[in-house]
Amino acid sequence: MARLPTPCLSLVTDRNITAGRDLEEVVEAAVAGGVDLVQLREKERPAGDVYLMAERLRAITRGKALLFVNDRVDIALAAECDGVQLGENAMPTSAARAVCGGSLLIGRSVHSLEGAKRAEADGADLLVLGTIFPTGSHPGAATAGVELVQAVAEEVSVPVLAIGGINHDNVAAVIRAGASGVALISAISGSPDPETAASALKGRMLEAWTQVEAKGSR
Repeated sequence: MARLPTPCLSLVTDRNITAGRDLEEVVEAAVAGGVDLVQLREKERPAGDVYLMAERLRAITRGKALLFVNDRVDIALAAECDGVQLGENAMPTSAARAVCGGSLLIGRSVHSLEGAKRAEADGADLLVLGTIFPTGSHPGAATAGVELVQAVAEEVSVPVLAIGGINHDNVAAVIRAGASGVALISAISGSPDPETAASALKGRMLEAWTQVEAKGSR
């Protein structure tokens, strides 16, 4: 089974904000800029299309970044991905583990401290926690701020990736609050230069991570 690098910069795919560029082009540039994990999120596409997309992204990410597929354990296995990201209301983590036989990392999306504790108890390898800041992908959604990141990071032992409105200006605050990384969409895919955007985000993350480790608070 693959290991999650820390701090982890994760790109969640969205073909609707790539400014007409192919998704593969954006992902390749993002990985070149330092993205550690690509999460293929295609809720509306048929399974066959998602599988083909996963195959293409696997060719780009292999040996360079982890590749997860949202919810579809079968596609993650068939495309030789590294993990699956389960929504809060998706199949139980334990059931997904039984299906994949322990060959995949299993992430769980959570939105509260209680949900995070349940996900860890059910065997999730990592948590994607949101919504932290206002975000265009979920307009009007309630936001929790870095206080939730800190509360969850203090109570669980698995890595926590913060999601929701993460950008160059606030990524350091999220890491200082205890996150093991971030997951984002528009800050990279919506950028005219995804590689440079990813590199800048990764730099801010690493700087904050080093500061936290130097203080001995991680």
